[in-house]
This record gives sequence, C-alpha cells and structure tokens, in this order.
Amino acid sequence: MVYLGIDIGGTKTLLAVFDENGAILTKLKFLTNQDYSNFLTDLRNNISNLNQDKFERCGVAVPGLIDRKTGNALAFGNLPWKNVPIKDDIEAIAGCNTKVEHDGCIGGLFESRQLNPPLNKVLYLTVSTGIGSGMIIDNKIDVNYASSEPGQMEIYHDGKLEKWESFASGKAILKKFGKQAKDIDDTNSWSEISHNLALGCLELMAIIQPDVIIFGGSVGNYFEKFEKPLKEKLEDHYNPLIKLPILKKATKAEECVIYGCYELIKND
Repeated sequence: MVYLGIDIGGTKTLLAVFDENGAILTKLKFLTNQDYSNFLTDLRNNISNLNQDKFERCGVAVPGLIDRKTGNALAFGNLPWKNVPIKDDIEAIAGCNTKVEHDGCIGGLFESRQLNPPLNKVLYLTVSTGIGSGMIIDNKIDVNYASSEPGQMEIYHDGKLEKWESFASGKAILKKFGKQAKDIDDTNSWSEISHNLALGCLELMAIIQPDVIIFGGSVGNYFEKFEKPLKEKLEDHYNPLIKLPILKKATKAEECVIYGCYELIKND
C-alpha cells in the first residue's frame, strides 16, 4: 500500500509517495499555478509522473481556510483561489479517499508526535512567508483552533497596530534587513527578530498556555540563531499567571507538513 501527500504552498507544491510505515518513496515539486484550473492540470500531470497505479489514501495541506464538512477551501493566504472544491477535485485526480487540512495543523500534528516524552498541549508555529499555526492536544488537531491565523493578529508595534506577520515573518525579515534568515548572522539583527517574534508569542501564551512552542518553516529552520534571545525576551515579561513554555525547533522544519500529510491519513 502507498499513500499520497500533497503540500500546496503559495509558490510551490510538493508531492510525496509514502509507504505504509510513513517513509517517503518518491518526492516531486512543481510551481503552484495562480490559476486554479491550471493548477489542477499541473497536479494531474505531476501525479502521473510519480508512476504509481493506485494510492490507498491522500492527505492534502492547504494554506488557507477550510470548510471541513465539504472539503472546500474558502480562502488562501498567498493564492487568489476562492471557494474551490479542492477535496473533490483532488480526489478525482488521485483516485482515492482524500482528506484536506490546514498546513499549520498538519505540520503541528507531525511535530507533536515526535516529542519524547509527549506533551499535552503543543503549539506549532510556522514562520515563513507568513506566520501560521497548529494547536495539537493529546496528539490530535484541536478543532477549536484549527482555522487560527496568528499571523493576522493586530499587535502594537512601532507606534501603531500592525499584523504580526507584517513585521515578524520571513517576508518581513527580508524586507527589513535585505537578507533571508539563513544569511543573517549578526546578533543585533537576531535580537530585533526575536523581539518581534516575542510580541506575538506572548499574546498566544496568554490565551493558549501551551506546554511547548515548536518553530518550523524557513525561519524556524534557523531556530538556533534566535532561541536564546527569544527565550530571554519571553522571560523579561514573566507573569506568574502565564506559564513559560518549552521552546523547540521542529524536527523537520521545512518538511513537517508533507510528513504530516501521512500522519493525517494513516489511521483513517
């Protein structure tokens, strides 16, 4: 038996074929077409290039708001698609039962299941082009937070209210410093980046009280560069009513979503 995972990103889409134990057999990446009909054509062609006759199930990660009753995707953060029947469309292409979920939730699902010992309340933050999240309780996606978009939180910054991801995401880092996170090495820059991340984390900590915050995405991949200053900034705002969570780097910072596609469907 083989399973199909599809991670739809605003720029690229990743396909992966899994064996029954969750090991990736084949991976394939292609540009995400901004036109939905053309995307489906590209998807069909690329799935055929995987040279698999049949998939047992398919898990799909989407960067947007989902109607979980119908499987329709209502809106996307970095794509112009609106109200598209993505579950039915992909099910027809893949030829198997398909489950669609928010990419942050899927990434968090995988990462929560890597914790040893396990923790009850896991907040996963993906810091990339934007900022997304997944809330996992007892190794299951918490449906109450499944559509959360923390990057859209309005936070007081530089004298005005701004969306968190407008000043703390990978896109914001590139705009501010003229470099991607992977190319930034000086401590002053990372101190500022950590301050901006802390502003949103403090809000989430007060509301959710997570046991751990796991950082993934293209910025989270460089967790070692901001772990210490971020922890210090959170400790500076210590409040006995708000627990300080463990801070961790995702085990697969840039691939946890595709692995999470398998986690989403393996027990269905």
